Amino acid sequence: MEFKKGYGWKACYDEERNLYTAERSGCGYYDLYEITSEIYDALKDGMDDSDSYHLIKDGRHLYMDVNDRCGPPYTVVLDHDYETLCPWADIVSNGNVWPDELTDAAVEIFESEKNNREQRRKRREERDRKD
Repeated sequence: MEFKKGYGWKACYDEERNLYTAERSGCGYYDLYEITSEIYDALKDGMDDSDSYHLIKDGRHLYMDVNDRCGPPYTVVLDHDYETLCPWADIVSNGNVWPDELTDAAVEIFESEKNNREQRRKRREERDRKD
C-alpha cells in the first residue's frame, strides 16, 4: 500500500485491489472516502486539511463519526464495507450508530451523498427480500 498524508488527512492507494481511499479527521469529526486515482494524484504530502478537503469530499463518502458538541455524538455508516475498503484506517466511533433506515433517508435527501444512492438502494432491496 502506498500512502500520502498531511495535517488532518491520509490517503491510500492499494495496488493489489487498484483502490484509492482516504480519511479526514479533526476536532469533532472523522470521515472515510473512496476516492478516484485523479483525486489521489492531486493530493500532495503535507497539503493542509482545507486544500485536501476540496479534493477528498468529491469521493464516495463511506463513513462518518461526529462529536462536535453541537448535539449528541453520532456515527453514520454509509457503506457497510468501510472496514474492508479501508483496513489501514484508524477508525473512530462513538458507538451511537444511525439505523440503516435513517441513513437510507439521508442518502436520498442530501445531494452530497448522491454517490451512495445506488449502493444503498441495492442493499435495501437485499434487506427487504430477507424480510
